[in-house]
Amino acid sequence: MSKEPTQAQIPKVKDDIAHLKDLPNTIHPGDDELRRLAEPYGQRTEFGNYNFITSVRNRSASLTVYVGSERVQQPNLTAKQRHILNRLDDTLRRIHEHLRRCPLVRIERTMGNTDAFRPHCALSVSVAARHAAYLPYMWGQTLLPYRPGGEALEFHLVYVPEWPENERQILVFPEQGVTFVLGSDYMGEAKKGFLRMAMWEAKQRDMLGVHAGSKIVVARHPDGRLLRYSMLLFGLSATGKTTHACHDHGLCAPGETIEVVQDDVVFLRKDGSALGTERGFYLKTDGLEPIQQPLLYQAATAPDTVLENVTVDYEGRVNFSDETLTSNGRGVVQMARLAPSAAADINIPPLDELDGMIIIFITRRNTVLPMASKLGPEEAAAAFMLGESVESSAGDPRRAGESVRVVGTNPFIVGDEADEGNWFYDFVMRHPEKVECYLINTGGVGELREKTEEGTVVRRPVSRIAIAETSAIFRAICRHSPEWVPEPHFGALVPNEVEGVDMSRFDPRKYYNQADIAEYVRRLKEERVQHLQAFERLDRKVLAARL
Repeated sequence: MSKEPTQAQIPKVKDDIAHLKDLPNTIHPGDDELRRLAEPYGQRTEFGNYNFITSVRNRSASLTVYVGSERVQQPNLTAKQRHILNRLDDTLRRIHEHLRRCPLVRIERTMGNTDAFRPHCALSVSVAARHAAYLPYMWGQTLLPYRPGGEALEFHLVYVPEWPENERQILVFPEQGVTFVLGSDYMGEAKKGFLRMAMWEAKQRDMLGVHAGSKIVVARHPDGRLLRYSMLLFGLSATGKTTHACHDHGLCAPGETIEVVQDDVVFLRKDGSALGTERGFYLKTDGLEPIQQPLLYQAATAPDTVLENVTVDYEGRVNFSDETLTSNGRGVVQMARLAPSAAADINIPPLDELDGMIIIFITRRNTVLPMASKLGPEEAAAAFMLGESVESSAGDPRRAGESVRVVGTNPFIVGDEADEGNWFYDFVMRHPEKVECYLINTGGVGELREKTEEGTVVRRPVSRIAIAETSAIFRAICRHSPEWVPEPHFGALVPNEVEGVDMSRFDPRKYYNQADIAEYVRRLKEERVQHLQAFERLDRKVLAARL
């Protein structure tokens, strides 16, 4: 039987956490002191920045539990999550006792820069394990400096990295704006923890918190006009969301520009504006190199970047391609380091100030899915709900490479996921003349996998689409240059040709016979239908979308 707490039984934790700032064991370092506390536990690199090595190197998604009313509770809890909930009262008692005697570092930041939604974020970290001083230092580079005033909305996140490893857990109280991270020293828990709480509160204000990069693009239309678009790029970790959010796509004709606005989470409003959250981007560094990703490489090698779990040799030389430690190496880079392509503002203006909005859903599939598809409103909402890709090392390294579906490509949704899909569908339907939606596959075609007793074996590797080729597709979309023609298998429109890309290379008929293609298509469509039908409150028109 479930033992999730009822409303009357939900522990009240916010007041106790808010009082941590007044405890004698809490210090409140400024930026310079924070850096001095952290740097002895890192390694200085050839670029003059620091790399920190952690014990935990990815999010503990399977050990994360939401505590609160029925509106926020997770469905289908695992046995481990139920065990965490069953011990909640005892765990909270032990936390509060420990927090009154361990050394604490507390810093405050502001999320966003508009009075409409500007939460106050307070991070408290136990530094009983001294290297944990890197956590407030690194996280402090993501949000904006604390600015009093605005809406009285507060979020608190508390780390206890030294918590017993066999009791590692993340306790989220969305309705109280509190998160506890116990037994992990991975900075991604703070990064996503605050954004998760903010997305829940944004939803209460009729905004949609989306896990999407954002940018402003000025591109030349075939008729010669320069058109200014906002762009949202949805994608799970390792699909290329950050790469393409921070890419110029070769838009270098006279008058063409791109401005990088945000990398991770924005709050979308019904008028098409989107409120930004951060000044620092928490990017994956694996395979980062200067030719394909010049803006990101420039930022990652800046002296004020903070690296995490990247391979650095004894002389300080950085190897972004070495995955000995993890394939989930990270770095916090400052948006200003993306100059000259950094936007002056972290917010996107409303649609009535732009020529339109381009929404890109980035997936990574390796068999028969087209490299680019143009979507109608129902198909776009279905793509939002499907959130298709493959699992990455950032989410669950044991399942890396497996197929995964996450609504909105957002693993941090709190509450009914169908509400998010209905909000998105309503938004697209409100702006039929200005919002365009596309599905971009950054994987490829032709892969053959076989299940054996030893596990899944790749018999033929995927014929990958290169970053430069995907970028050419982005450029064509922005310039409205392709002719879109019907695709025979999925019912979408695909580009007939794209300048700079041999689209015939991605024809599945080059890799599979007709029967195999039909089977891959049938299986994918069947999986999609089953996934969507699980959302009882999803608009029926979205359920009927051609997939």
